[in-house]
Amino acid sequence: MTDEHILGIDVGGSGIKGAPVDLSAGEFATDRHRIATPKESTPESVADIVAQICEKFRDDVDQASPVGITVPAVVHHGSVRTAANIDRSWIGADAELLFGNRLGRPVMVMNDADAAGAAEMHYGAGRGTEGVVLMTTLGTGIGSALFHGGELLPNTELGHLELDGHDAETRAASSARERDDLSWEEWAERLQRYYAHVEDLLWPDLIVIGGGVSKHAKHYIPLLHLRAPIVAAQLGNAAGVIGAAWLAAQPAAKQSSGV
Repeated sequence: MTDEHILGIDVGGSGIKGAPVDLSAGEFATDRHRIATPKESTPESVADIVAQICEKFRDDVDQASPVGITVPAVVHHGSVRTAANIDRSWIGADAELLFGNRLGRPVMVMNDADAAGAAEMHYGAGRGTEGVVLMTTLGTGIGSALFHGGELLPNTELGHLELDGHDAETRAASSARERDDLSWEEWAERLQRYYAHVEDLLWPDLIVIGGGVSKHAKHYIPLLHLRAPIVAAQLGNAAGVIGAAWLAAQPAAKQSSGV
């Protein structure tokens, strides 16, 4: 254990994953630990599993160090405002108070896409990029993280833009490709429409595509024609845990970001 090892925990719809992160290298310091998300993913049941993961790594991190925790929701000043793939009882919950009391140590709770984006900005595909960077995660929905000059603008929720009369993620997420049995070419047409619209709104200098489907980037990224370079994320499923740990270690970022 070193002072640069911070625990990150990523709460997802199917699994809750955690690991100590070596912040100097941007990688897990030990193997990650995963526990299935409870069927009724209430704040209390999720907090119980988060506590189990913290206990698993009690000898690997300083017990006074902060814990970064992601949830698939908008998180505003520590409170959860939406609920995607977790129980609706999360809405209105003070997640930082809940986890802090349960763990007895400092915590920072954040949107899962924001955490993944932070990891890519500091250790992955966005590293060293100036200006505006947009990170999107294509999965069940479309998560988004937006950065300017390396600083996070939290909770952007750009997957929920209305596009052609639809919530954009219902047409362009990876789940939509599977649901509608689209070829890579057919799905790329929907992605082109989505990213061109977002690009006209934000004028990013770089677009990063994450989520599990980023492994198959060669099948669709070459079919997209945008002003900004568009690249696949580099950290894969580790991004949420790594980004959670990195953000938790940035006290100034917490004060300024409104996460």
